[in-house]
Amino acid sequence: MHKDLLRLARSEPTVRPHLAACLAAAVAAGLLVLVQAELLAGVLSGRFTTAVLIPLALVVAARGLLGWARGVFAGRTAVAVKSQLRRRLLSRFQEQDAGSARSGELVTLAGRGLDALDAYLTGYLPAVAVAGVIPIAVVVRLFAADLGTAVIVLLTLPLIPIFGALVGWTTRAVTRQQLEALTRLGGHFLDVVRGLPTLRAFGRARHQASVIEQVAAAHRTATMRTLRVAFLSSLVLELVASLSLALVAVPVGLRLLSGSLDLHTALLVLLLAPEAYLPLRAMGTTFHAAMEGVAAADQAFSLITPTPGRDPGRDHAQIRVHAPDQPTPPRDHAQIRIQAADLRISGRDHAPPAIRLEGVTVRYPGRGEDALDDVTLEIAPGEKVAVIGPSGAGKSTLLHVLLGFVTPSRGRVLIDGADLAGLDLEEWRRRLAFVPQRPHLFAATVADNISLGADVSPDEVRTAAAAAQAAEFVEALPYGYETELGERGANLSAGQRQRVALARAFCRPSAEVLLLDEPTARLDGRSEAAVVAATRTLAEGRTAIIVAHRPAMIELADRVIRLGDHAERGAA
Repeated sequence: MHKDLLRLARSEPTVRPHLAACLAAAVAAGLLVLVQAELLAGVLSGRFTTAVLIPLALVVAARGLLGWARGVFAGRTAVAVKSQLRRRLLSRFQEQDAGSARSGELVTLAGRGLDALDAYLTGYLPAVAVAGVIPIAVVVRLFAADLGTAVIVLLTLPLIPIFGALVGWTTRAVTRQQLEALTRLGGHFLDVVRGLPTLRAFGRARHQASVIEQVAAAHRTATMRTLRVAFLSSLVLELVASLSLALVAVPVGLRLLSGSLDLHTALLVLLLAPEAYLPLRAMGTTFHAAMEGVAAADQAFSLITPTPGRDPGRDHAQIRVHAPDQPTPPRDHAQIRIQAADLRISGRDHAPPAIRLEGVTVRYPGRGEDALDDVTLEIAPGEKVAVIGPSGAGKSTLLHVLLGFVTPSRGRVLIDGADLAGLDLEEWRRRLAFVPQRPHLFAATVADNISLGADVSPDEVRTAAAAAQAAEFVEALPYGYETELGERGANLSAGQRQRVALARAFCRPSAEVLLLDEPTARLDGRSEAAVVAATRTLAEGRTAIIVAHRPAMIELADRVIRLGDHAERGAA
């Protein structure tokens, strides 16, 4: 029995009456089995007249009515419990930082996870109530009818819960693994969807497809393992119950043939004995079906109930860490900065390209105005251009056109004289380094967020972080580069997230074009200075297109272009 669920059911006025009515209906229907067996045995043995068939029909009808009532009240109980759990779960995450858990996992838990409680609330709980009353009542009646049969039932009856408990331990473990695999799949999938523009810009979208395939395969394997255990457990319980009934039926038959047992008692014993085992078998069957819901309830209550002595505003889920095999050795930042230039320049297959936009116009579907209106622009190889303009002028759209995310409605983009529409976009994006205004950080380690699965060594990751002026705060984290970040970098400041995004760009030595979308927006002065210094280093030897509105970033440019009025002016 799940203590937290029962405590919730007893404390909630919307749950308690429905649960009580459900259990009462289940027990009453079970007790009517004794009356039904008495009447049926009497009619078949000739002890009662056929007039007893009318009360027998009424008993059968009453059992059907109670079964219907049990289903209705069990359904209402399940709805009320799930509603209360979801309300508490969501209110808990509204009280604290919503980034303290992966929202994909939270959605999976609050949706598919808690829906699995139906089997527990509508099946297992009523089965437990019936199993606690009916077998005892049947054994008492058998003692009054036939002592030998009652002793056999009494000795064999505990075998079912014993074997059920042995299998149940395994079932609980594999079901918990199945739910963890499901929530991991939901969380990772949502994380990838949110960060898809970043993955596409860095050429890692196909890699994440294989990762999702691996996570889905793990969930499929866990599900099949759970089903195997459930089927085997049903086989064990049915076998034990069948053998126990055989131990009852064979002696009864032999005694009936020898004349030492009358027909009425034999029929009564044969009708009641299965009813002693049936509730325990039903409880075992529903237990396996309910384990997924129990695992979801455990996870939900662990999130709802704060751990004593822990600051709820700084939940451990916000900084999930795992210890690396060996501690990260201290790094010499001066040495790392010397290596940064080699990392930035090595591996180039091309020189910085010349970029020309000819009458580029972009209009999104359903929009009445152009997001980018007839822009003609030429950027020389290695030139650094700052793009400014009012909100809505199309600055971010311009970068998305260059990234190949958006196809112009009119006009074209030329790269070294070749139309971008005819180029291999994957190959073109390998030549780009993109730092968005709101960089997406994944629920992974700092090192994985910097490399994004690229084939780079740990030393290159550390070098890139140092070049982006991120090494100091990264190495101050509990496990340095092996610290796992919360979803979307929830436990990092805006400036720290921006420097991690810059480190990604430093990890692309083949990039000849740098695209930055207001990298210093919403940053404090110290963070802005760090990002500007890192950007100055990153832009050396590259063509850079910087969407900016802060003077410090604009000063990095050789030329400033204002969108909206097509005016250009030289940078001061």
